[in-house]
Amino acid sequence: MKQDLGDRTRIPVIIGCGQINDRAATGSEGLDSRELMIAAARAAGDDAGGGLIDQIDWLGVVHQLSFPLLTGKLVDCISQALGITPGHAIETSSPTGDSPILLINQAANAIGRGEASVALIVGAEALRTAARRRAEAADPDDPRPKDPYPRRQVQMSAIRISYGLLTPADIYPFYENAARPAYGQTLAEGQAETGVIWANMSQVAQINPHAWLHRKCSPAEIIEPCAENRPIAHPYTKLMIANAAVNQGAAVIVTSLAAAQAAGIADERMVYVGRGAAAHEDEDQFCRTDFVHSPSAEVSLRQTLLLNGLAVSDLDHMELYSCFPCVPKMARRILGLPADADMTVVGGLTFGGGPIGNYMTHAAASMVMALRKSGTNGLLFANGGYATHNHSIILTRTPQSAGTFPQNFDFQSEADALRPAVPAMLPEYEGPAKIETYTVLFDRHGGVRHGVVVARTPDGSRTIAKIPAEDTPAIELLCTGSVEGVGMPGRITCAGALNFWRFA
Repeated sequence: MKQDLGDRTRIPVIIGCGQINDRAATGSEGLDSRELMIAAARAAGDDAGGGLIDQIDWLGVVHQLSFPLLTGKLVDCISQALGITPGHAIETSSPTGDSPILLINQAANAIGRGEASVALIVGAEALRTAARRRAEAADPDDPRPKDPYPRRQVQMSAIRISYGLLTPADIYPFYENAARPAYGQTLAEGQAETGVIWANMSQVAQINPHAWLHRKCSPAEIIEPCAENRPIAHPYTKLMIANAAVNQGAAVIVTSLAAAQAAGIADERMVYVGRGAAAHEDEDQFCRTDFVHSPSAEVSLRQTLLLNGLAVSDLDHMELYSCFPCVPKMARRILGLPADADMTVVGGLTFGGGPIGNYMTHAAASMVMALRKSGTNGLLFANGGYATHNHSIILTRTPQSAGTFPQNFDFQSEADALRPAVPAMLPEYEGPAKIETYTVLFDRHGGVRHGVVVARTPDGSRTIAKIPAEDTPAIELLCTGSVEGVGMPGRITCAGALNFWRFA
């Protein structure tokens, strides 16, 4: 006899998941983002069974970057391909890494409010296809590429542009280098921790059929620069950062328990959606209290456990977002986990694949598959932007742990209450300062482009300065770890629109 769970129409469950890897040899053969999403959605429908894909009345699409001409059209494309007419359909405004968990939480709330019965969350990226089509379309006699798939124009601050901080790989090292001495580590110890975490992720990816790279790496292979593992931005190498050059799509289907049971879905196929918690930091990376802590990440993780009545020891599986090592390092310390803990069910964004904002749809699908095999509770922790957006959620086999929806997942006020004052930012400054954090940027051949220092002035204000590639002693001092760069004094001079750093 089935246990009485109350109003089954308000209890959300995941009953279908699909993941697609497209490894076509040429751009013309490769799938685009739309085609990957449709394939992933159909795979999720096949996994669910019961004809529920035909009943989708709520659609959430993760924004993609690979094919800008598809932006704003994906809802219609997917609906037409699947033959559905959802009453609610949305494409997220940006491809931040928390988007899939946000959509799952929103779908669960829609089910709880009686606004939806069957929801599809889907996303994909096809940067591999887009890059190959650009290359194949280029005229060898014309230096200007004929690009039918224009790149997305990304808005960023004047400071970032001036100092060459153009990608996430240029920003996240500020967190890595600031946090390492705060954790009491030397550069070698911090890199060793990265090696352990990433090697364990590679082992998961090696046996995950849905991972992009089935390559088991040792800690030494991950942390030691070489021609195949070139330095990207100190202290990160290629094997430490998200691998976006993929063609990957993923989807999950969320229904009410009532709809799942009416369709004849077996209990052992259902995974219940638990409660989640979200909070964010300022969108301006230089308007953060420091580069060591994230109140929003702390609140997201702690509140999620509290809302679900769980301790860390109750978690059987987890996915800690891993675009760059500083993110799972921060998360594991919030949770009190050792460096060798199992932190992924996919394989991480380096080995599992880094499809921009859609990785956590793969994580949700992989978590469902893991829970169908063993365990009771799984934690999904998503990070988006530049250590900006944090959203965690529990998936569980225990319906009493999940409860009914809707549930509030906005815990911004709690995160704001933990956040100390933000130091003033001085774009132009001359005088003494001490390093708050730093990085050194490299070109595609492993050569130094330049260094960037974020520093504090004597009155506690924050400023930024460049170290030219020609200043070899300064670059080597920061990269070798013979002494810790954070906290070192120096002097900043202003020339034109840029500040320049010299060690005292």
